[in-house]
Amino acid sequence: MTLTLIGYRATGKTTLASLLAQRLGWDWIDADVQIERRAGKSIARIFAEDGEPAFRDLEAQVTAELCRSERLVLAAGGGAVLRAENRRAMREAGTVVWLKASPETIQARMTGDDTTAGRRPNLTSQGGLAEIVDLLARREAIYRETADFELDTDLKSPEELADAILDRLRTKPGAGELA
Repeated sequence: MTLTLIGYRATGKTTLASLLAQRLGWDWIDADVQIERRAGKSIARIFAEDGEPAFRDLEAQVTAELCRSERLVLAAGGGAVLRAENRRAMREAGTVVWLKASPETIQARMTGDDTTAGRRPNLTSQGGLAEIVDLLARREAIYRETADFELDTDLKSPEELADAILDRLRTKPGAGELA
């Protein structure tokens, strides 16, 4: 089983993947880091030098490979759900959790995180809060369709969110390995 965390940038996917893996005794990986390793360059450079379609192709390859893993917590890229093949692979691999946050929270987290600022390019010409609002509106239905359940990360600590996810997983049919 793979536990996949989806959602926009800065919603807590990487932080929670690490924490959940520790609690479950599983491995975890950030898909964006794996993509950068595979490409030998940052996501910002992939976008600048190769374009978004090339990035999305590489993201699909990495997502497919990671979703074949067992006992893995996967922090998916924020836009991985844009491709049907990724959504299908995530759902077939196990449980998918959508981590949500308000546009204002996302912007505050992004501005306060050097990793996000340095590695991830703007995805539209708007940038900033306008870009976040626009992309969230476009992606919301896709995130919802893909996820088994969703959690709002605005006001909860990573520990509280991990508890909530584990509680939901343990009550899911076939969750014997999580007990």
